[in-house]
Amino acid sequence: MYEQIDFCMQMTKEQMQKSLEHLDKEFQKIRTGKANPAVLDGIRVSCYGTMTPLSQIANINTPDARQIIIQPWDKSMIAAIEKEILHANLGFNPQNNGELIRIQVPPLTEERRKEFVKQARVEAENAKVGIRNARRDAMTESKNMKKDNIPEDATKKFEEDLQKVTEDFIKKVDQALEQKEKDIMTV
Repeated sequence: MYEQIDFCMQMTKEQMQKSLEHLDKEFQKIRTGKANPAVLDGIRVSCYGTMTPLSQIANINTPDARQIIIQPWDKSMIAAIEKEILHANLGFNPQNNGELIRIQVPPLTEERRKEFVKQARVEAENAKVGIRNARRDAMTESKNMKKDNIPEDATKKFEEDLQKVTEDFIKKVDQALEQKEKDIMTV
């Protein structure tokens, strides 16, 4: 009889977890002053007429904390990759030697760090909105359960549990944001 409640709770937790995972991916794209191939994840390069993610046309690695090396599988793509990196406005100045592209990751200025912290806060708020939307959908489902003759005390307990789960996920977002801010502001 209460399978509907359990199912609804599981689906809601999954949606909230997806918001958290999305936040993690977005945080990886935000620079912290250390070389990280994930900052290039959003870059797409025109490859034979198709916009292709950079990671699918080149090998990307970080030999040290201040350098990213991009080695395209097709050397003719170097100019296009270099152009897209500049176009992405990440604050990088790629150096092309004909074989590979070397990016020296410059130390972040205080102003740029503050911009990245603001960006991280926006992403965290988006994740919280996703979590709250999942809760809202579950609450709507709870009202429908009352109409489906599920006892009121069961739906009341579900709503209380749902609130606790929501608060836990919001807390996880806050902790992730706090850690990211610390990473960004550490020189």
